[in-house]
Amino acid sequence: MSIAVFYGSTTGNTEEVGNKIVAKLSGLDIDTYNVSDTPVAVVEAYDLIIFGIPTWDYGEIQENWLEVWEEVDDLDLSGKTVAFYGLGDQYGYPEWFLDAMGMLHDKVVARGAKVVGHWPVEGYEFEASKALTADGKHFVGLAIDEDWQRDQTDERITRWTQQLLTETGLST
Repeated sequence: MSIAVFYGSTTGNTEEVGNKIVAKLSGLDIDTYNVSDTPVAVVEAYDLIIFGIPTWDYGEIQENWLEVWEEVDDLDLSGKTVAFYGLGDQYGYPEWFLDAMGMLHDKVVARGAKVVGHWPVEGYEFEASKALTADGKHFVGLAIDEDWQRDQTDERITRWTQQLLTETGLST
């Protein structure tokens, strides 16, 4: 199975989390791309795509993702499996926590992708999020808050990557 991590990162946090995810999936051949350096259409060559996106300010799309946002609508993701990880600030922007991840999720699902890696909302404090599943019990992907819960990031990545391995049948 061909695997890629595709992210946008302004401060380096989303890139760092992506690198930690790749490290936890050691033993698998994973390509890593920054959306600012690589055409988004590259993802069509992969079977499993892990998208990383931070939410900025009041539920805004990160600047590198914003530059290619419309191009996502042209992707053919039929038969592809995707997972998401999102970064946000649950206390500074509680009404928009991880909104960008939810918006990217919706665009990608509309292009035919199958989503894995839903993550429980327990342990987070926020008012609203576009990244919630329909039942409101999970985020559509891994939720990371490097501003207020940095001490929990590594454990969350470990648990989530194990979940991905199980859900995709890649666990050994």
